[in-house]
Formats: sequence, C-alpha cells, structure tokens
Amino acid sequence: MSRPAIFITGAAAGIGRATAELFAARGWFVGLYDVADGAVEALRLQLGAERSLAGKLDASDAEAYAAALAAFFEAAGDFESIPLARHHRVVEINLGGVINGCHAALPYLRRTPGARLINMASASAIYGAPAFASYSASKFAVRGLTEALNIEWARHGIRVMDVLPLFVATPMIANVAKAPASLGRLGVQLEAADIARMVWRAAHWRWWPRVHWYPGWQTRGFALVQKCSPAWLNRLSTKLVSGY
Repeated sequence: MSRPAIFITGAAAGIGRATAELFAARGWFVGLYDVADGAVEALRLQLGAERSLAGKLDASDAEAYAAALAAFFEAAGDFESIPLARHHRVVEINLGGVINGCHAALPYLRRTPGARLINMASASAIYGAPAFASYSASKFAVRGLTEALNIEWARHGIRVMDVLPLFVATPMIANVAKAPASLGRLGVQLEAADIARMVWRAAHWRWWPRVHWYPGWQTRGFALVQKCSPAWLNRLSTKLVSGY
C-alpha cells in the first residue's frame, strides 16, 4: 500500500462512522461502505475525496463484497496493484494525446509568424512521483517531447514550451479517489487562473529562450532543488513528501 488504509463496513453511522472519522483525521485512506450509500457518500465529502472511497455494500452479498474490496485495494494501492490496462491508458491520453495535437497543429503553426506551442506537463516531471508512476512517466515524456520539438521546430520559427504545475484546485483534484500523501503535506496552492496567467506569459514571452514554466513558489522551489541537489537528496525529499 502507498499509505495506511482501512476498509469499514457499516460506515454510515455509529461505531463504523466514528472509526472512519478517527482514521481519516489521522491520515489514513478510508473505505466507507454501507447499504445506506447516500450516507457514506455524504461522509466521503465530509472527510475529503482524497482521504476516502465510498460505496454501497450489502455485507451479506459475497460477490458485492469481493468487488468492493478489489476496488478499494486498487484505489489505496500503488503501481503493482493497478491494472496494466489502466497504466497504458494513462500514457495513451497524457502522451499520445499531446503527440497527436503537436502533429496535427504543425502545418498551421508553420504558417503563423511567432507561433507558440504550449504543452501541459506537471511537477511530477521534476522527479518521479510515487503512487503515480505511470502518470509521472507520461509527464516526463511530455517534458522530453517539448525539449526536443523546441529544438527541431526552431527552424520553423516555432517556440515549444511546457507548464509544470503542482496540485491545482480543479474538479480532477477535488474528485480524486486516490490522492497522494504529498497532497496532504503540500496542500493545493494554485488555482486554474494561476495556470492560465502563466500560459499567457509563456505565449507572450519575448526575452531569452525559455522552455519550462513553473507556476507557484513550491514548484519553482522543487525545480531549483532538483537542479542543485545531489541525486540521493532529491530521492530522499521526494520519499518524505510522498509518505514513503
């Protein structure tokens, strides 16, 4: 498991609910299951989507019990507990989608003076993020693609850049069922508007060639530490922030 986790039946009220609240408050990932699915869903919202997973479960139904446990273990687990197809899907979307966009846009970019291509990467491309190995790998690939195309497409007068934010207050973060421990430690310091403003700056940048853009002081700090620190220290700091 990437973090301590507990699966609780009868979580809608009484002892089950009290146990769920206690464990969630102490940093555990909590599975909230009960026949009263509306009540456990409300509890999930109270505890925070990053701390819990909720579902309807009649404990007398063996098949439903097995399915609920499997879903909970997947949500609370790490690389080896996530189905291979899901890893491939993450890469297909995060990297394949960017490659598709770059390839399709090139003819139009070449015809546009001062054209810019700005890819959305992630701070997980600064150092590999535990519990999000495939996501992190896909964002490293986006970073590498950006660097390569920035050189290749310079002959066309096209600047290629990327933005590497940490956690941003978006529905994706608010509704995530499996959140990394780093989310609790670092918090969400960025709004969508902050990223939009950075994209605006990148689109209008006229000074020295700049490829990577780091929104927020936390992201800039991580990038600076990664460049200046020895590899063992970068690995240690990532482990500590990620709860490993």
